[in-house]
Amino acid sequence: MKENGRKHGALSPCAACKLLRRRCAPDCVFAPYFPADEPQKFASVHKVFGASNVNKMLQELPEHQRRDAVSSMVYEANARVRDPVYGCVGAISSLQRQIDSLQNQLALAQAEVVQMRMRQFGSTSSNPGTNSADENIASVADAPSKFMPSHHQSKSFFCVDMVDQPNMAESLWSY
Repeated sequence: MKENGRKHGALSPCAACKLLRRRCAPDCVFAPYFPADEPQKFASVHKVFGASNVNKMLQELPEHQRRDAVSSMVYEANARVRDPVYGCVGAISSLQRQIDSLQNQLALAQAEVVQMRMRQFGSTSSNPGTNSADENIASVADAPSKFMPSHHQSKSFFCVDMVDQPNMAESLWSY
């Protein structure tokens, strides 16, 4: 059973105090968020932000916001360790490119559905004086962007030219 990042009944220091080689006080600000069994979590945060800065940030926040702040710091630190230049923006950019690609694929699939419906409609309807089904299909196939929302047609805000990271599928939350 764990309580405040320490094993119940033992005086095991939290991961932060262990890495900093200091005695872990009962009111240690790091102990609830950096348990002894997750040393890499604090190591990456310490490497990117520094123990003193993390301590200041945690003490300035109300307790109900600290867990979320630590979670964000761990995410950013792991992203920064993997990609020192872009950090989590690199991960966001990669995900944004995936979204853009999937939206393009969706637009093409929607255009194909329209084509198939036009063919089906064209074969069941033989009204003279109307455009042929092939002409309608050609106009739909040439304009799949009509089916894509206009805010996705421009370059993404987060788009950053960079080499794709092969391990972006790995979680940045854990190390």
